[in-house]
Amino acid sequence: MDSFNHLISQSEVPVLVDFYANWCQPCHHMTPVIEEIAQEMEGKVKVIKIDVDKNMTTAMKYKVRSIPTFILFYKGVILWQQSGIIARHVMEQEIRKSLIPQS
Repeated sequence: MDSFNHLISQSEVPVLVDFYANWCQPCHHMTPVIEEIAQEMEGKVKVIKIDVDKNMTTAMKYKVRSIPTFILFYKGVILWQQSGIIARHVMEQEIRKSLIPQS
């Protein structure tokens, strides 16, 4: 948990967290989308995956009640959060909004 908190609060770029579980079919559906975004936006956003079955405390802290849940952090602040299957363009749009320099 400490390394997670450090990552989301100290990263120089926004951090997109994918809360998932191996048994979750919608999570599997979103995996290629997340991987493509991570590759295409490398250096502009960090993407990490958190298995809710192995990290229940973290999932509970951020009130993850359904999966997949995606949370976009910048300097420890939640900029965007959404659960379920999300269209790629919607997720990219939210990430791009976070790339505007924060004041």
